[in-house]
Amino acid sequence: MNRVTVICVGTRLEPWLAEAVGEYEKRLQTYCRVETVAVREERVTDEGDAAAIRAALRAEGERILARIPPDAFTVALCVEGEQTDSETLASRLGEALDRSGKLCFVIGSSYGLDAAVKQAASLRLSFSRLTFPHTWMRALLLEAVYRSFSIRAGRRYHK
Repeated sequence: MNRVTVICVGTRLEPWLAEAVGEYEKRLQTYCRVETVAVREERVTDEGDAAAIRAALRAEGERILARIPPDAFTVALCVEGEQTDSETLASRLGEALDRSGKLCFVIGSSYGLDAAVKQAASLRLSFSRLTFPHTWMRALLLEAVYRSFSIRAGRRYHK
């Protein structure tokens, strides 16, 4: 069975958001095994300190890189990533699954992702030019992944 790993920075989700994440994890069970890996978010006490933010991203990045499954097609969610439509994403993810059977998605902290994580990714993906809270991206991502699997299966969900 295909495997989907979601690596995210931070563990706290509002109850309504946790419910949405749980719903899409449940729906995805038809198509794959889903694992969520939450890595500890580094604390930045001075949001104006660029060096402290870089150090936090580097530390988070090391934890993320250590958790990426071997041979997984890795997708880093980042603002400068490629934007695509659902059908194209479904096709790209499907091709990757045909090769390795493993997808890994990485969601950074509110400061983003370390450059090393972006470089290690097979694809850099942006959902929009808009900014969303990083915790919300878990639900948005899982919905998009479910939609991709539905498209590949010929289901009408994506219409």
